[in-house]
Amino acid sequence: MRVRQSALGDRRCFALCAAPLTARVWLGAWRLRKHAWCPRCGGHDTVRPRTTPCRPATFAIYVDSSQLPAAPPPLPGPPPLAALIASRVEMQAHVALLALAALGALAALARAERGGGIKVGGGGAGAGGREAARGGGVRIGVVDGLRRPRTSPAPQAPRAPSVITAALVVPHKAFGARDYTRAEKEALSKLPRKLKLFSQVRLNITLSMQSLTPSPMSILDSLCKEFLAVNVSAILYLMNHEQYGRSTASAQYFLQLAGYLGIPVIAWNADNSGLEKHASHASLRLQLAPTIEHQTAAMLSILERYKWHQFSVVTSAIAGHDDFIQAVRERVTALQDRFKFTILNAVVVKKPADLNELVTSEARVMLLYATTEEAADILSSAGDLHLTGENFVWIVTQSVLGSRKQPNKFPVGMLGVHFDTSSKSIIAEIATAVKVFAYGVESYISAPEYVRYPLGTRLSCSGEGTGEARWSTGERFYRHLRNVSVDVESGKPSIEFTPDGELRAAELKIMNLRPTLGDQLVWEEIGSWNSYPKERLVIKDIVWPGGLHTPPQGVPEKFHMRITFLEEPPYINLAPPDPVSGRCSLDRGVICRVAPEVDVAGLEAGTAHRNSTLYQCCSGFCIDLLQQLAEHLGFTYELVRVEDGRWGTLHHGKWNGLIAELVNKKTDMVLTSLIINSDRESVVDFSVPFMETGVAIVVAKRTGIISPTAFLEPFDTASWMLVGAVAIQAATFSIFFFEWLSPSGFDCSTGLNSKRVPQNRFSLCRTYWIVWAVLFQASVHVDSPRGFTARFMTNMWAMFAVVFLAIYTANLAAFMITREEFHELSGLDDPRIARPLTLRPPLKFGTVPWSHTDATLAKYFQEPHAYMAQFNRSTVSAGVTSVLTAELDAFIYDGTVLDYLVSQDEDCRLLTVGSWYAMSGYGLAFTRNSKYLSMFNKRLLDLRSNGDLERLRRYWMTGTCKPNKQEHKSSDPLALEQFLSAFLLLMAGILLAALLLLTEHVYFRYMREHLAASKASSCCALVSLSMGQSLTFHGAVVEAAARGFGPGKRGHCRSAVCAAQVWRARHERDAAVARARQLAAALAAHGLQPPPRRLASAAALTGLGPRAHDATRPRTLHAPADLLPDLDRPLSCGDLRSRERTRVEMETVL
Repeated sequence: MRVRQSALGDRRCFALCAAPLTARVWLGAWRLRKHAWCPRCGGHDTVRPRTTPCRPATFAIYVDSSQLPAAPPPLPGPPPLAALIASRVEMQAHVALLALAALGALAALARAERGGGIKVGGGGAGAGGREAARGGGVRIGVVDGLRRPRTSPAPQAPRAPSVITAALVVPHKAFGARDYTRAEKEALSKLPRKLKLFSQVRLNITLSMQSLTPSPMSILDSLCKEFLAVNVSAILYLMNHEQYGRSTASAQYFLQLAGYLGIPVIAWNADNSGLEKHASHASLRLQLAPTIEHQTAAMLSILERYKWHQFSVVTSAIAGHDDFIQAVRERVTALQDRFKFTILNAVVVKKPADLNELVTSEARVMLLYATTEEAADILSSAGDLHLTGENFVWIVTQSVLGSRKQPNKFPVGMLGVHFDTSSKSIIAEIATAVKVFAYGVESYISAPEYVRYPLGTRLSCSGEGTGEARWSTGERFYRHLRNVSVDVESGKPSIEFTPDGELRAAELKIMNLRPTLGDQLVWEEIGSWNSYPKERLVIKDIVWPGGLHTPPQGVPEKFHMRITFLEEPPYINLAPPDPVSGRCSLDRGVICRVAPEVDVAGLEAGTAHRNSTLYQCCSGFCIDLLQQLAEHLGFTYELVRVEDGRWGTLHHGKWNGLIAELVNKKTDMVLTSLIINSDRESVVDFSVPFMETGVAIVVAKRTGIISPTAFLEPFDTASWMLVGAVAIQAATFSIFFFEWLSPSGFDCSTGLNSKRVPQNRFSLCRTYWIVWAVLFQASVHVDSPRGFTARFMTNMWAMFAVVFLAIYTANLAAFMITREEFHELSGLDDPRIARPLTLRPPLKFGTVPWSHTDATLAKYFQEPHAYMAQFNRSTVSAGVTSVLTAELDAFIYDGTVLDYLVSQDEDCRLLTVGSWYAMSGYGLAFTRNSKYLSMFNKRLLDLRSNGDLERLRRYWMTGTCKPNKQEHKSSDPLALEQFLSAFLLLMAGILLAALLLLTEHVYFRYMREHLAASKASSCCALVSLSMGQSLTFHGAVVEAAARGFGPGKRGHCRSAVCAAQVWRARHERDAAVARARQLAAALAAHGLQPPPRRLASAAALTGLGPRAHDATRPRTLHAPADLLPDLDRPLSCGDLRSRERTRVEMETVL
């Protein structure tokens, strides 16, 4: 790299390979004001960096020599450079080159007065300021002519060095070089000679001693002139400074620069906890000293040993305090399954007032991380706030112990974790670091990558060497160093590292601050903690805070609270105590006072507790919750019932009930199912809700009767219409027409056997009859169709009936039972609740006065609130009982309470309906600005997160809601109302039959004559055979017989039809008698004598006279021969119908 000088007035320009910086930086005592100049952007910028991207390696830094003071000005406090280094500024990959270039720039200032140029690097100057192209390096920042830099040809890969060098950085100590050198040589000599590295390479250790607070220039000199010049492959960095100020910042700066250069570092520094991890992520560092994670593990082991579950973390603004807090949190999370810790506070103390957070906290154990001086100030302020003493334990880290100075400023009984940081420990750790380095070299040279990537940095601040800004092989070598396992002293674990480069196995001392004989305080070792093979803590006798010999509880001393309640199941239940002992059994909770204080004043406690009118046993959800809170927070309590028995509402500008107790500061806390609302929150403080609730409505089930149409409910209206109007009609007409059109059916005009006499008796009404009989599977006489097609259709209808009845009967049972009716309200917005007077009769509903529900209704539902005042009940139990006894139709109250009472109803007659209104929650109520609020909130959140609140809810809110045992053993007989619809159906059938009878009488009396006289009378038989028969001769005869018509009653025939029929009957009788005589004469002519028989009289023939005297004789009709048809003549279809009709009529008459 080459830096050239050019005079611009009184300024000198130095071109550097760096990004522009627009801040003022102190280097030593000289102040440089940096100006950014870019040939692409143009001009100078001394206020802010250019936003336009610039080409690299073309920036210039101008120094105004007129502004340089002759002597360094006095600096208040630490120099700004140290503060800049200690800050967490993320430096980019080119920071190393910037530092090296700055070193050359500062060296040029010393020669500026002599007029000499500034030259850093190996390139020689040629004519005109040009540089000869040499074998390595990058030419950067040529100002003359504003030319762009050019890169030299890539160098040839160097040969593997025969000597592998490591730098040893140790604290500066007079006459200490001899001890360090001797320790280093002894460590090399004790390495096993069987290692492969001794046959290939030679190890060399370069010693460098640094002061307590080295300047950045000395750090850069060490890197450039001492380490890079000899091509170190690793740096052994061992420091025991514990100032946690400039020394920590310089250590972090050194390790960070080494990491950017890609050089692995094997470190042992006592202040490693102050190295911020996120600021050193680019370093390749192995840490041999115990880390802050080891210290937090040891501190929490002490807490676990003495069962201290809760603690606070206190730190100063020391470097690494965020890492300490994070390490504590991670350790607490890791131990959560084994031991539950609770971090109450994490306080960063920047001023004494910050400790006030601990005053209101319940913490009695503090973990302190600070420097020795800061710890003294913090503990002094804590003593003024009474945070020290026999009840408070302070456990400190290594940073507080340090060199063990100023112990008299600390309170007696403190505990701390410590590891040796003396000069002897540094000498002992040199051997360990050398072993790690040697075994890492052994692992690397045995790997195949060693041939391609040999050890040796080949980096140079002058631009020589490989030209690289970062040693790429360093990361490979670091992985081999991290994976080593080095055996040390017997009884101790091998040196191994975690993936983060931290020591895997560590050991710490447990220290106790105790007084001596001269009343001086000293740190004394009382035990140890180690992490191998598993974590183990060994502690001897301890002098505890206050000089006590027993450990403190780690929690606040028990305090007493007065707690007011109001009973409400299942949150608080009341039961009388044991009349003999006056105590409560385990399942009955704790003793609580239910009488006013004046009633128990002066009474002996045992006697008063046996009086159930003064004291009772409280149990329930809230009592179990109270016992858990008292156990964890450590307090005693007295439970007292509110005297006026009200929940607490604002009445005429004054609070009553539970809220009044808090407002008047008569109690410390209210514990019951108290709902949180905005009015109450304006005067008292509520905890976080422990359960959600809202306003609900409870109603009772009423046993009703079966609907008269219950037998129709298995199918909806559309299904019944489909069956009745479509299926039945389609089946009926299909069967009828198939029978009518069938050759063997009703219409015989197409019959093949024209001589056959039809015997069919089928009509449309009889088709309906068979369809209904098959549908309902009735066992009645039916006339089946004779045609094959009609019979097939009848069978298909029967299949339909089977399926229909199966579905119908399967669903009928569900609708033929008694239904439970109830008021299905949608909520408080239901019109029957919101506007009760619009319903006749209106619903009767109420609530508990002076409750949250009552206040909500009064605020948002004025009309129902005024209406329901007459139905209110004093308690929720009384309201629910009124609903069960039908005194009230509904009761309005808190949803969770009503749900519990519904679940406790043995007959399951209660149920909540509608949606909940005004959702809120139950909480613990405290007086305004109560000091107990924060601790109760934190504990309630813990109970919710670990599931304890949910377990309590399931235990107390689950009810039985089952019938009594007798109902489970046997079934009740069916009541009348369960099949009342069947009787209703029968009654409807009887009424319909009576209507049909009346219709029949109307037909025979008024309609038949007109129908018989009309031409359509012959078609009536198609519809109904009975109707058609009533219009024939047989019908007339039957009617006449029914009316008592006979020879002696001629005048009774009142119509022309009747007279015609009588005349026809007589004429046919006379013709039949004449024909019979002819047949008898013909038989006699042939010598055949028929047996003597008596001819039927006209009365007997027509059936119009009495035939009792001839009832036992067979009846034979003798008719004239000319009246009988000729049997040999073929008969037409009309003759067949006429003959059939005559036969039927004769059969009826005879």
